[in-house]
Amino acid sequence: MAKNLLHKEQSPYLLQHANNPVHWHPWNEEAFDLAKKLNKPVFLSIGYATCHWCHVMAHESFEDETVADLMNDAFVNIKVDREERPDIDHTYMTVCQMLTGHGGWPLTIIMTPDKEPFFAATYIPKENRFERVGMLQLIPAIKHHWINEYESIQKAINSISSGYVKQKVYNPVENFDSGLIEQTIKQMSLRFDPEFGGFGTAPKFPTPHNLLFLMRHAQSNKDIETLEMVVKTLTKMRLGGIFDQVGYGFHRYSTDREWLLPHFEKMLYDQALLILAYSEAYQITKNPLFKQTVSEIVIYLKRDLLSPLGGFYSAEDADSEGEEGKFYTWSSNELRSILNEEEYTYASEALNMRDEGNFNDESTRKPTGLNIPHYTNKDFLDSEMDVQIRSKLFEHRSTRVRPQLDDKILTDWNALLISALAKAGFIFNNNEYTNLAIQGIHFIEKNLVVNDKLKHRYRNGDADIDAFADDYAFLIWAYIELYQATFDSAYLSKAISWNNEFTNQFWDNSIGGFFFTKDEKDQPFGREKIVYDGAIPSANSVSMLNLLKLSKITANPSYASKANSILKLFGEQYQKYGEQHTQALQAIQFEKNRPSEIVIAEGKSGIEVSTFLKTIKEYYLPNSVILVRPRNEMDPIFELSNFIKKQQPLDDETTVYLCENFVCKKPVTNVSELRSLITQNESLN
Repeated sequence: MAKNLLHKEQSPYLLQHANNPVHWHPWNEEAFDLAKKLNKPVFLSIGYATCHWCHVMAHESFEDETVADLMNDAFVNIKVDREERPDIDHTYMTVCQMLTGHGGWPLTIIMTPDKEPFFAATYIPKENRFERVGMLQLIPAIKHHWINEYESIQKAINSISSGYVKQKVYNPVENFDSGLIEQTIKQMSLRFDPEFGGFGTAPKFPTPHNLLFLMRHAQSNKDIETLEMVVKTLTKMRLGGIFDQVGYGFHRYSTDREWLLPHFEKMLYDQALLILAYSEAYQITKNPLFKQTVSEIVIYLKRDLLSPLGGFYSAEDADSEGEEGKFYTWSSNELRSILNEEEYTYASEALNMRDEGNFNDESTRKPTGLNIPHYTNKDFLDSEMDVQIRSKLFEHRSTRVRPQLDDKILTDWNALLISALAKAGFIFNNNEYTNLAIQGIHFIEKNLVVNDKLKHRYRNGDADIDAFADDYAFLIWAYIELYQATFDSAYLSKAISWNNEFTNQFWDNSIGGFFFTKDEKDQPFGREKIVYDGAIPSANSVSMLNLLKLSKITANPSYASKANSILKLFGEQYQKYGEQHTQALQAIQFEKNRPSEIVIAEGKSGIEVSTFLKTIKEYYLPNSVILVRPRNEMDPIFELSNFIKKQQPLDDETTVYLCENFVCKKPVTNVSELRSLITQNESLN
């Protein structure tokens, strides 16, 4: 009988379980072949390295000899890192949601050796607890049914399979509801928390693509109330406990309405999407707190998540020394030992530090005696005393045991961050951000493209796992943003090249839309298309906007045609559940709001291209693409975009063209005329 086989894996999550007495296998055909040979069901456990409840279940059950003996006797046991294999995770999470009405991690699936699921749950305690079945009771029951009542298992398999297949049926929409955007705004405004920002009560997630969607609506409709929802949310999050006031960076989500008590893990993708949200919010409001927040997130990323090779690590754990949040919280005694009396008094007022603690235990609702630094009055932020106190706390915290770092590097999450850094670099005229983005794309090109094939995961010199739709869609997005930040046409060329590769491998030629995987391997219900914009927006949603922008930049209508087919295919879902598809709705906004092309034709004299760009950056123009027509006519841009050939400098002076659907207004050659052109143009304002 095979023992635990996780020692040779690269996933930090799998390696966390390499010493369990459970005979874990990685996901591979050998494990399923063994299950067939032994005629045993498969126990599949899916989680990730920074998952708190995964740690809890591991300590309670997977490290327990009694539970492990039962598992080894009844099952062939398989461990999967959901971040390495989002395809497997998505399939079986859907099953869990179908059977239980909810999802989460750790995800527990019991299935046949043919990958047919018949039981699903999330966290399972060691023993029965309230209405939750325990591992000690569940395992013998499953074993009994497998041996003695297999017909009941087969019935469950058939029911799940039938229900799953029904979910994959799409009803394309020909005539799209033009009121969808307004309807979604209304739904979101009804759920908006006017006191603390965010939507709903608790838990509260940042979901930055919701805010990006709202900003676009506010800009195109002169809707001050919608913009205020964004401003309130971003401000309250930055001042709250969800933001690490000592070391910067955002935690995963808030467990309460006030953004005070977070789930303490820090994920790369949250930092990326929040950089986008705060950058664009600064552009539309000029609020200095938003600019500062971007700077602080980047400080955190460079210090704690940037690898020496230029890629970014995935996440930091919520737990340290076996306790969630221990690295981030403070007792009053500890604070008094670090701060002098004047500083402690100030911290009590400014950072809301209390002798009894400033938050209650989630389960008992009693004071914990611990403090999470946060602000209720932003006037305290960055005062001389405030900076002095947080500096002392940071220095002291640096001596603590750090949460575990998940040091795998993922293509999709890195590409998402590259997009955000390139956008921030453009908005803030910040070469540091742009250079970090360029460094990141060089890492992907050097380490995650193997024999011209894109890979999903890199760790310790090993690039593996064929790329998924998210990897391609986000990488194309990154190249588009890098072109928009640098106007180096090599990035545009790569965006087009990867888009061709993505389309060839993932596009459904029968009805449209992008599959999540390039083939049906490990897909028991067939290839799937993911539409929902969850913590990370879906590849189909991102691709819609990618395609629309490529169509505008290149003047190639075939890209827009593909975007339109995605819209039609998933239109019914968008119309029914607009709030769950706000990244997709941004593509609809882009097309609906008369997108424009801004071309700067470089001349031998006149105003510098950079001066015109600096002016353009002052305006929030989410429904525009910008192109630079260089003087060098050998530049690849002339082959990539036929449209740009027509936009020539007037009298050899650098000239700006503002065009809509490739029909241009009278060109301008100075900054004041450019400002007038932008402010007077309806499609831009």
